[in-house]
Amino acid sequence: MILLEIHNRILEETLANKIKNALSGHKPESTDVVIADFDGVLFHISNLSGDKSKIRISILLKFYKQLQEHGADELLIREYGSYLIAPENGKQYVEAKSDRVTVVFSTIFKDEDDMVIGKLFLQELKEGRRASHTAPQVLFNHREPPLELQDSEAAVGDCIGYITFVLFPRHTNREARDNTIDLIHMFRNYLHYHIKCSKVYIHSRMRTKTTDFLKILNRARSQSKNTEKKTITGRTFIRKE
Repeated sequence: MILLEIHNRILEETLANKIKNALSGHKPESTDVVIADFDGVLFHISNLSGDKSKIRISILLKFYKQLQEHGADELLIREYGSYLIAPENGKQYVEAKSDRVTVVFSTIFKDEDDMVIGKLFLQELKEGRRASHTAPQVLFNHREPPLELQDSEAAVGDCIGYITFVLFPRHTNREARDNTIDLIHMFRNYLHYHIKCSKVYIHSRMRTKTTDFLKILNRARSQSKNTEKKTITGRTFIRKE
């Protein structure tokens, strides 16, 4: 029988390392870590307003309203007091209509490579709908938010991307609802995980190809040594390199 830990080990170790480095006088580093836990819980460790010396910890609970009914807000105020700040915004908007539910995610790409790979990955998801007519519609917006968020305070920038899922009754009915919610909650982690895997694969292929090229060069270099040469008069000699 396996007993589960009462705390999230990744969260605890990340914070412990940050505190240890700060106490040792090391220069603070940028932090942006998303951790998935049981029951669809997500932790987000990041820097507050871009200040590397300040760490913000956010938690997303789909059942938080139920906890509020039992005094969760009062408990947080009692335990953390002035350390509490407003929750993060702009991560997800959900618009419900009579025949569909539109879910919009915002995500930040760290560099141009992530953006390119992310676009290709989302294009594959979009093309995948041709193979399965039951799959939801997937849309991607770069820099600018989609029409559903035009009147909001949604972020704009070169490193910002918006992913839109259009869910129909076959995705939100009683039988499929829980699975759809779980998949939607995990999608951002799923996207960035595959971006990292793609970059690792590309780098490994580059290293393999470089190794192959070096082997070819070494073979050519060894074959060129001690070759027999001829002079203009036809006399032969061996040239050692």
